Amino acid sequence: MKKLVLLSAVGLLLATASAFGQDVRYNFDKNADFSKFKTYKWVTLKDAATVNDLVNKQIMDAVDAELATKGLTKITDDSANLYVAYQAGIGQEKQFTSFSSDWGYGGGWYRGGWYGGPGMSTTTGQTSTIYVGQLALDMYDSSNKDLAWRGVASKTIDPKAKPEKQQKNLAKAVKKLLKNYPPQPK
Repeated sequence: MKKLVLLSAVGLLLATASAFGQDVRYNFDKNADFSKFKTYKWVTLKDAATVNDLVNKQIMDAVDAELATKGLTKITDDSANLYVAYQAGIGQEKQFTSFSSDWGYGGGWYRGGWYGGPGMSTTTGQTSTIYVGQLALDMYDSSNKDLAWRGVASKTIDPKAKPEKQQKNLAKAVKKLLKNYPPQPK
């Protein structure tokens, strides 16, 4: 049951809400020579949570398209310069929203402040669940199997978004994630 919930939640990664932008972070090995990386091969991370086949294909296709714009070529044999892998997950956060009717006159500068008076205020609250999807992309130097680059994109997601919107937002998140790849030499 837990695995089914995790797989369903990861599927929601693609359904991003338009109200919030992606939060992207990256880091890289400052000693790695990124100019030598011309080819890559997809690999699977040991013990990483898996997603369903449809979501897996959508993530890989989005990354493939963006890496192609960076001049990298996907190959299937072990002669690749880079090994590329990803991890995806969904987290939940609770949000509390309150509203105060605050009518009448009473304490406060504009409602009698210094001279006081009766007033009435009603505060209501509502909680909601916010889903946050995260995609981590790792690139390993195939010659020594050391991590050369890692990027993580996080975004609130809408579980009710249509598949077209999900795919569009995934492509946008991957583009932003790989914006700083390869890192510029200093």
